[in-house]
Amino acid sequence: MKRYALMMLLLTAFVGSALYAQNTNPPASQGGGQAAAPPTNPLSTEVKTAYTRFKTYFVKAAEKMPEEHYGFKPAAEVETFGQRVAHIADANIGACARLKGEQKTLNAKAKTSKADLVAAIKESFTYCDGVFDSMTDAEALKMVAAGNQQRSKIAGLWGVVVHTNEVYGAMGVYMRLKGIVPPSSEGR
Repeated sequence: MKRYALMMLLLTAFVGSALYAQNTNPPASQGGGQAAAPPTNPLSTEVKTAYTRFKTYFVKAAEKMPEEHYGFKPAAEVETFGQRVAHIADANIGACARLKGEQKTLNAKAKTSKADLVAAIKESFTYCDGVFDSMTDAEALKMVAAGNQQRSKIAGLWGVVVHTNEVYGAMGVYMRLKGIVPPSSEGR
């Protein structure tokens, strides 16, 4: 697990520095030549940007899906749309609480109405907002318990982003099957 955390950290640092260099060093023909000062916390800023994008899509999808389709599932083996919303709400609370050194549960899986599930997903993201907003690169490199292993906080943050995005992608299929355009595809 330490190797995984180190690989995630190195990958994040490499991608973050490459994106930073790409976005802050315009060619001399475009007035470049003098580099801008680097951001204070490029690693945590990068993960927060991704988190914010997927959080926005996820909440919009939960709000956009009509209540009568919250019980829809495209195959017998998968969860309903509402259960997918509840899954992310509960997962967010658990992951972000671990990053804060707390134990907190939401029990969204016990909710079934659209209003309750939308409120739960918003509550989970609001809770996680505090974690993402307060994260610095120095803090992101600290290790926290993840089950019976240790994991860097930056790996935990990326875990929230990846998991939310993965479930959102699947929910896009649910929406398409009901003739609804997912929020990330609107305006295309």
